[in-house]
Amino acid sequence: MDVYGIKSCDTCRKALKELGNPELVDIRENGLPEDLLRRAAETFGNDLLNRRSTTWRGLDEQTRAKPMLELLREHPLLMKRPLILAGDRLYLGWGEDVRKALLG
Repeated sequence: MDVYGIKSCDTCRKALKELGNPELVDIRENGLPEDLLRRAAETFGNDLLNRRSTTWRGLDEQTRAKPMLELLREHPLLMKRPLILAGDRLYLGWGEDVRKALLG
């Protein structure tokens, strides 16, 4: 299982703790692999973009108008977190539905 997020994200820390502390891939330091970014965009669409984040609020309108994939490449912290790759399945966030799917 791979968990993509950032070390300082409370939601990522909760997910890691409940999942038994798998390895965190810090997107601030490493970005998101292109193939995974594309797959996540296909799977989650616009839900992949966190429009409530501090990073989003700091962007001007011209930057916000860019295509989602371009925005996420330039500003990986705009991704909703965590993005979890478990086997061949992708999960986004740490809501009740994701917890039930991964923890039973």
